[in-house]
Amino acid sequence: MRTRIAASGGATDAHNLEERAVDDLSAFARQIFESQPFSQFIGARLTGSGPRDAEISLPISGQHQQQHGFVHGGVISYLADNTITFAGGLALGGNALTSEFKINYLKPARGSLLVARAHATGVGKRQAVCQCEIYSVEDGEEKLCAIAQGTVVAAAQ
Repeated sequence: MRTRIAASGGATDAHNLEERAVDDLSAFARQIFESQPFSQFIGARLTGSGPRDAEISLPISGQHQQQHGFVHGGVISYLADNTITFAGGLALGGNALTSEFKINYLKPARGSLLVARAHATGVGKRQAVCQCEIYSVEDGEEKLCAIAQGTVVAAAQ
């Protein structure tokens, strides 16, 4: 949700207006993320947001693993879904819901951290199509472990 601030001409005022809108959007994103009980329970963190982008990170612990020691696909799917929804919701300017998404698991995730980065690639009045890449971080190196694409719709107020 962008807050419009009246400014009186000039490049500096336009830059300040744009900066303020991004700050307000980031604060809105943090507020929504902090109100998600499951995100808090699982240990996820909103580590970046912008007008069409979002990044969510998750420190990997034993509770996130499946029987082979890799991060469970459901955990990776959660990151894809929530990051896509944030990128799409921010692009649409407010609260949003995932309408659908698809995920491809490329390689098993292991390491100390998962990082999901989503970008709204197509934005209309009512929906945004977003793409997301999920990386596992092992010994400081990011490895692409999954990609996803989804459609996000504005939530009814």
